[in-house]
Amino acid sequence: MTDKLAKRGMTNKKRDALCGYLFFLPWIVGFLVFTLYPAIFSVRMSFNEVTVKPEGILLNWQGTEYYDYALNVDTVFKLQLGNALLFICCSLPVVLVFSLIIALFLNKDFKGRTFFRIIFFIPVIIMSGPVVSNLISGHSLDFSEYLPSVYAFLQAMPAFISKPSVFILDELVLILWFSGVPILIFMVGLQRISPDIYEAADIDGAGGWEKFWKITLPHLTPMILLSAIYTVVETSNYSELDINKKITGSMFDTTKLYSFSAAMSWIYFCAVIAVLLVVFLISVWLGRRSQR
Repeated sequence: MTDKLAKRGMTNKKRDALCGYLFFLPWIVGFLVFTLYPAIFSVRMSFNEVTVKPEGILLNWQGTEYYDYALNVDTVFKLQLGNALLFICCSLPVVLVFSLIIALFLNKDFKGRTFFRIIFFIPVIIMSGPVVSNLISGHSLDFSEYLPSVYAFLQAMPAFISKPSVFILDELVLILWFSGVPILIFMVGLQRISPDIYEAADIDGAGGWEKFWKITLPHLTPMILLSAIYTVVETSNYSELDINKKITGSMFDTTKLYSFSAAMSWIYFCAVIAVLLVVFLISVWLGRRSQR
C-alpha cells in the first residue's frame, strides 16, 4: 500500500496524515453514532411530547413547556440543581489542593514511592460508582461515629474553619476517589519542570515557598485547568447526587415520558458548562497574573 501511495505522488507527510485519520476514524464514527446523534435527539425530545407506539417514537411539539416546568414549577429540581452546583464548587478546590499536595509528596525521591503512588490511585481502579454508593448509603464510612471528639473540636471552631473541615471529613472517600487522576496529571506536570530552573533559583537564594509560587505553580497552570475540568465533569456525573437520581428517575414518568428528563438534563448540562467557563476564566486570569 505504501508503494502505491508513493507512486501516486503522496509525500511522507501526507501519507502519515492519512494513516492518522484512518486510526482516528473509528472514534469519529463512534462519537457520531453513540454520542452526537443521541445528544441531538435528546434536545428534540426536550421540546416535544414523546409517545412510544408500535410504529415508532412520535414527537408532538410542546416548545419550552418542560423547561418552564422545571425552572418555574418544580421547586425540588431547582433545590437539587443548587445543591449539585454547591457540591461541585465545594469539591473542586478541595480535590485540587489535596491532589497537588499528594503529587508534590509523591514526586520526591524516597523509598516506597511506587507503593504510595499505587495506594492513592487504586481507588480509581477498584472503587466503581456502585461500590462508593453502597459504602456511603450504608454509612459504612461515617467518620462522625469513629471520630466524635474530632468533629466536636472542629464544630467548636469559627464557621469559616469548621464548615470546610467538616465537609472534607464527611466527603473524604469521595475526595480520594476523585483525586486519583488529578494526582497523575499534576505528577506529569511536575516531572516536566526542568531541574535546572530549581538549581538556578537555589543559586539566587530562593526559598522553598518562593520556588513553589514562582516556579512550580506557574508551570502547573495548564495541568490545574485540565484537572479542574476533569473534576467538575466527574463530580457532576456522580450518581448519588439527587439531581442525577431525579433525571434518571423521571425518564419513565408516564405523563412526561423522556421529555421532562431530557429538559432537566440539558438545564443541568448548561449549568455545568457555566461552571467550567468560570473555571477556565479564573485559570486564564491566574496564568496571566503568574507571568507578570
